Amino acid sequence: MSDWIGDTFTSEVGWNHLETLVDIGNRMTGSPGEREAMEATRDALERVGARNARIDPFEIQGWERGDSALYAADTTQDCIALPRSPAGTASGELVDLGYGLPEDFDRDLSGKVVVVSTTVPDHYDRFIHRREKYYYAVEAGAAAFVFANHVPGQLPPTGSVGTAEAPIGDIPAVGVSKEVGARLRRRFDGDEVTVDVTCETPAAESGNVHAELGPDTDEEVLVTSHLDAHDIAEGAMDNGAGTAMVVEVARALAAREDELDTRVRFVCFGAEEVGLVGSDYEADRLGDDRANVKAIVNNDGVVAGRTLKLTTHGFDELEAAADAVAERFDHDISTLPEQLPHSDHWPFVARGVPAYMVGSEKEGRGRGWGHTHADTIEKLESRTLREQAILLTELTVELADADREIPHADPADIAAALEAEDQAEGMKVTGDWPF
Repeated sequence: MSDWIGDTFTSEVGWNHLETLVDIGNRMTGSPGEREAMEATRDALERVGARNARIDPFEIQGWERGDSALYAADTTQDCIALPRSPAGTASGELVDLGYGLPEDFDRDLSGKVVVVSTTVPDHYDRFIHRREKYYYAVEAGAAAFVFANHVPGQLPPTGSVGTAEAPIGDIPAVGVSKEVGARLRRRFDGDEVTVDVTCETPAAESGNVHAELGPDTDEEVLVTSHLDAHDIAEGAMDNGAGTAMVVEVARALAAREDELDTRVRFVCFGAEEVGLVGSDYEADRLGDDRANVKAIVNNDGVVAGRTLKLTTHGFDELEAAADAVAERFDHDISTLPEQLPHSDHWPFVARGVPAYMVGSEKEGRGRGWGHTHADTIEKLESRTLREQAILLTELTVELADADREIPHADPADIAAALEAEDQAEGMKVTGDWPF
């Protein structure tokens, strides 16, 4: 055991791949940069010893950023368009809806320009996703949507407002920094403002990267991440680090391949940031073969903090496997049993497939630096990537053990859990309710 641990703790493979990804620049879904990231990741998986490394392409609705502006009185306030916003100009009275909780939209907002925060109050029982707030605004008749960051530092947030089924949103949408949001609320609440967005929406191509290790069994464990990132930043935390982790775990598992009782398939998805398109495509492609997926280890948010945080979606055996690894290594791993329908594990979990959402513990609510210009590599540490790779490698071997049985769930039980956690209403508003 000690040899592979030492090799992983001194490995530069994962960190070097992270540098490769962030140095590409724009990895927006459907862009040449996303394709370059696919090819680099395919080649990296092949170099570390995984077999059958390949790209599975698929068509998507593209979105290319133009200019955006927010005009208030005689001022122009800094903003950025939210991906999948439609092009257009909308004017109306600015209405401050605070946190943008569901009850805040329970009014006639016809023709209004609404501004909401990226966070929720500390006492609130669940996080409200950006798209949920956006579609509440659409339902209430708003003319435009302004998403104001809660993190200081002149950082306007990005994030898609579309879905796989309805890729282009209904009303213009922009992100503004915390400081601009505060200025809008202080100076212009109740005044007429104008939101202007230009963009192009060409047909485009994305794709998923695949590779394999272990025996050629029907049953398989998936180790996954997403390759794409928003075009305004390097995408180091979201999600260059997750894809670098997949490569590092593949390198470590190649040295332990004879310990695997079950095939391990690595899948780095495209088009996550615009509605989980790549993972939904893969879940559909598998069809009935989803029954052969024993478990999924989806890396999205790793390395941002030292302690791994695994959301287990109510699968008791996933929690037990994580606890076994934590005890074996005398190393903290945080587990949460609730549902988390906002990354590439979700198209599988919704169909009953056991899956972890693997992130890391960090201070504050929401994404922090993520989805802003500040999502850069110097905020991450190579030692954290290596430490977490050791734990996730061991966890993957544990999941692949023939004696580790992990029952699938009835999708009706997943739906009931979402209802119990008060997440169902928002998913129905956004069109994400899969049941």
